[in-house]
Amino acid sequence: MGESRQELLAWLNGLLQLNITKVEQCGTGAAYCQIYDSIFLDIPMSRVKFNANSEYQYLENFKILSNCFRKHHVDRPLTVEQLTKCKMQDNLEFLQWTKRYWDQYYPGGDYDALARRKGTGPGAAPNAAPPAATPTSARTSTSANTGARRPGPAGVAAGTAPRTASRQTGAGGPASTALQQKNAELMETVQGLERERDFYFSKLRDIELLIQQAMENDPALEEEEGGLLKQIQTILYSTEVSSQEGFEIPVDAETEAERDFEKEGAGEEETF
Repeated sequence: MGESRQELLAWLNGLLQLNITKVEQCGTGAAYCQIYDSIFLDIPMSRVKFNANSEYQYLENFKILSNCFRKHHVDRPLTVEQLTKCKMQDNLEFLQWTKRYWDQYYPGGDYDALARRKGTGPGAAPNAAPPAATPTSARTSTSANTGARRPGPAGVAAGTAPRTASRQTGAGGPASTALQQKNAELMETVQGLERERDFYFSKLRDIELLIQQAMENDPALEEEEGGLLKQIQTILYSTEVSSQEGFEIPVDAETEAERDFEKEGAGEEETF
């Protein structure tokens, strides 16, 4: 029988230095990512969103976790759709399994969760109580000690974070630092949206090529207006024109140039 919820939360908060109060809050994926980072030490923690507050951000976290599972051959399917609903039972079962995996493969030694998160706030999850504030001096001391214990990537982050913070504060104060952090978060969001766009575009392109190939092999399919392939093709090529939604039929450069030329010609005729 697995650990109880209270035992799991105590272990989780102790390991990751978080303040998670409910198992459901693990459904954002952030805590799971860092648990496995404590085992493998190669998860890009700077990309993990501990302040995630939307399903899209939850999915981004689970993508990072999925990459980790593939890389290290973790033999456990990720039921992302169920976990991201932040239901207690699904997350409890996965957290219990994760704890057993951690007990078996954790390399031992100290794991400085704050240094791996580069000193960012825990942002436990929706409805979580805010964590107790950690004094800057204590955080700096912890980071320095970590650098002495573990000279890997965590040590580098720990050694450079305080100097970077001091430069930013001297240059523009806390407001400048907050703006830079917000800008970095927005850039990450944009990059994530671009990856999502490319991902779904490639799927649509594959569907389009399959339909075209089928119609080339059987030209009669193209004549069937009510056929399934024809209907899918219609959906693929349909474009909604609406100023409110922001969709507009794309106009290539040559067509636009021709329209401009016709407008200029009409203007000259009226002048003469």
